[in-house]
Amino acid sequence: MYVGFTAATGQLVQTHRILAWSFSNSNFSAYQGLITSNLPSFVPPKDSIFKSKGFIAGISVASIAFLGALLIFFIWARRRSIKRRRDEERDAIEEWELEYWPHRIRYNDILAATKAFSEENVIGIGGNGKVYKGVLGPGSIEIAVKCIPHESQHGMKEFLAEISSLGRLKHRNLVGLIGWCKQDKGGLMLAYEYMENGSLDKRVFFSDCDESSMLSWDARLSVLKDVAAGVLYLHEGWEVSVLHRDIKASNVMLDKSMNGRLGDFGLARMHEHGQALGTTRVVGTVGYMAPEVVRSGKASAKTDVFGFGVLVLEVVCGRRPVEDGYPPLVEWVWGLMEKKEMVMALDGRLRLKGGWEEEEVERVLHLGLVCVHPDPSSRPSMRQVVKFLEGARDGEESDGDGMEMSLLQKVESASSWFAKYQKWAVGRAHHPTFQDVKQSLSSSISLSGSDIIVEGR
Repeated sequence: MYVGFTAATGQLVQTHRILAWSFSNSNFSAYQGLITSNLPSFVPPKDSIFKSKGFIAGISVASIAFLGALLIFFIWARRRSIKRRRDEERDAIEEWELEYWPHRIRYNDILAATKAFSEENVIGIGGNGKVYKGVLGPGSIEIAVKCIPHESQHGMKEFLAEISSLGRLKHRNLVGLIGWCKQDKGGLMLAYEYMENGSLDKRVFFSDCDESSMLSWDARLSVLKDVAAGVLYLHEGWEVSVLHRDIKASNVMLDKSMNGRLGDFGLARMHEHGQALGTTRVVGTVGYMAPEVVRSGKASAKTDVFGFGVLVLEVVCGRRPVEDGYPPLVEWVWGLMEKKEMVMALDGRLRLKGGWEEEEVERVLHLGLVCVHPDPSSRPSMRQVVKFLEGARDGEESDGDGMEMSLLQKVESASSWFAKYQKWAVGRAHHPTFQDVKQSLSSSISLSGSDIIVEGR
């Protein structure tokens, strides 16, 4: 015989469970011994599974996760769309750009060139931001990228000035502008030719520079000639006259051949030849600004000559125009000239090193003093300065107009002005402020015009 269990449901799916069983071939009451209490209940729930707490909790969690993923995707897509639109706007050529060279460089190219603006690529810090070294494009062009923050309104004007001037200027003694780029949030970047030997002031003023990196007398004179040639090109050699307005050692760069190149045209202004530049805000760097700029705000080619004169003095003397604890550079050199000790103004390190001639040093210092003459009409033109420097070594009057004698006469005529200035400055232990200068000039000179004085970068 066979004993077993069987069940059938047809086409439906069911579950059959045996809770207890008993078998006997003789005792028909064996089933009475079965314990049927406390057996689990397998009665199907009356409510639907879709109304259970577990199902509801699972659906809720899954819904929240789905909505979160959907929100994240939406934000990602939105940001990508905004970034693409910004990139398109940033890389689009604007109307004013068509008028000028050079054209815009893609932001991603600048990003790659500077290794995402890595700190290890920082080569300097300007008045408006950091300067980075980079390698641009397949041609591996070395560039210096100057960043201008978008918060700087002066930086925006600086950017427009540099684009409109340096972008089209081409001269071997000017730092070339390769291109420009818009940064995110409205920031600006300018890409220049990279100058391997940095700025002139680092080679002149750093007291810890070793003898091999310090510029010799011949090298300094050569750099001054280069800068003079560059300024002459700005004044006379282009289709319009360009005023740099911020000539100083930190704005003179040295290329791989140690040639001097004038850069940073952030304050440059252009005007037609034969026309004067109108009154503007007083801008520049303390110690380099001509007196007429301070009192009237009116710049001219002669104000650039003044700045070049200060550059001559600081390069020859190895001193900045204004230093705490020292008399102003111009006054100091004037005092040595009156004592007939001008050679003592030469950088002390050069005096020890040698390689210079006393007569040549005095001639160059005389040139610097004439260029900083308080009367603009008494200053030479840059063409005369270039010719004078070309003949500085052999003492020749290269322009044939008796410039040497005229120069010395101008130096003597200016000494009386400085004597009056020194008398006014008695008892003052510091370099006069702009307000001091205005007050000292107000008794004899009208201060009509701009009354806004802004320090340079």
